[in-house]
Amino acid sequence: MKKIIYRLLLGSVLFAQPLITSAQDYVPSPENLEARAWFDNAGFGMFIHWGVYSILGDGEWVMNNQNIPIDAYEKLPSFFNPIKFDADQWVQLAKKAGMKYITITSRHHDGFSMFDSKATDYDIIDATPYKKDVLKALAAACQKEGIKLFFYYSLLDWNRDDYFPRGRTGTGIPGRGEGQWEDYIAFMKAQLTELLTNYGPIGGIWFDGHWDQKQWDGKKFGKLQVDWHYDELYGLIHQLQPQALVGNNHHLGVIPGEDFQMFEKDLPGQNTTGWGTPEDQIGSVPLEVCETINGSWGFNLQDRRHKSTQELVHYLIKAAAYGSNLLLNVGPMPNGEIQPEHQKSLLEIGTWLEDYGPTIYGTSKGPFTPKDQYVSTRKGDVIYIHVLDPSVKIIHLEEVPVKIKSILHYDSRKKLSYKQSAKFGLQIDLSPLQMDQTDTIIEVRIASTN
Repeated sequence: MKKIIYRLLLGSVLFAQPLITSAQDYVPSPENLEARAWFDNAGFGMFIHWGVYSILGDGEWVMNNQNIPIDAYEKLPSFFNPIKFDADQWVQLAKKAGMKYITITSRHHDGFSMFDSKATDYDIIDATPYKKDVLKALAAACQKEGIKLFFYYSLLDWNRDDYFPRGRTGTGIPGRGEGQWEDYIAFMKAQLTELLTNYGPIGGIWFDGHWDQKQWDGKKFGKLQVDWHYDELYGLIHQLQPQALVGNNHHLGVIPGEDFQMFEKDLPGQNTTGWGTPEDQIGSVPLEVCETINGSWGFNLQDRRHKSTQELVHYLIKAAAYGSNLLLNVGPMPNGEIQPEHQKSLLEIGTWLEDYGPTIYGTSKGPFTPKDQYVSTRKGDVIYIHVLDPSVKIIHLEEVPVKIKSILHYDSRKKLSYKQSAKFGLQIDLSPLQMDQTDTIIEVRIASTN
């Protein structure tokens, strides 16, 4: 029966193709531009990596890393029963943390769908004893709390035969067959149609896995080996929900049809990972950095690399200083609960944002080159210098492209002495201040640029 429904759904998708605008000709709609502006000001979001892989407690790449045969891995859904999952609790946690949106894995590289899909039986409704659509519950909770919901969607698939030709990953997984690439593209269109028609207004789609089909010499990406049909995929999304933002974690410059650009475990242009997006490929769309609280995306029982609240707050500040949102990840446990230590970190970040959110939300990249000791954000005629090193007593900025009106300590509103000249730049004396161990914020008011 499900195969018949899938064919009907697929037929409706294919029938609609002539209406889809080519990504090459893509002009963002007014709704999309409004959504981009909202996203640009959002500042902070929650990333959720959750799937049947959480049962094994070894991260979301466990199928690939342990070369688990397909027939063995397919046993996992039969005992995935997250009875402690509470969508309202998750969303309220995000809200208390100061997060404005949530991005959750609808389908990861293992090919298992965490939603009710008519395109496959390998989903949470048909293959698990839980038999509830967690994305449906999360969408309702987000709608109630005013949190936008984005869906992560994997382009690569270690389970399906029609993900063929194979990419660079999953090559050691036993039981992988061969199929037709066009069938796989059709399958993705059918699932994207479901995600964009069954869950109310969606913030956007977060693609991942493009890099699996690119040649890699250990230093840089090479030739793309397949046609992802982005004109059709992106066009379908913009047709069904014009406001939905499209992003793709391909580590490249912006491809036509994309509405925001993401950077994995890296500040924009830094490329400390070696496979990140080069600085000269940063686009003019809104930016987003994604990072983990510990060292793993999916639940990892033995991962003890938990970052301190100070480290996480510093990363949020640095992301804003680079003109980017921070999408901070949690990997819920197989019972449906978010790890207590991660909940604690999020609530502590939320407490910090209650006091200092105005220096993050709605700001743009600051005019001063970011340094390890301090970075800056900007909101209109106000620049916020975030001093991350409490040992700093003097801030010296050689190039100051603005005229200063006044400089204040953000907390006490105490005026600070400074010197500004064309020859020596700007010097701010911080010695009278009791420096905050996490972040001392200096408010610089400048002459209007209007």
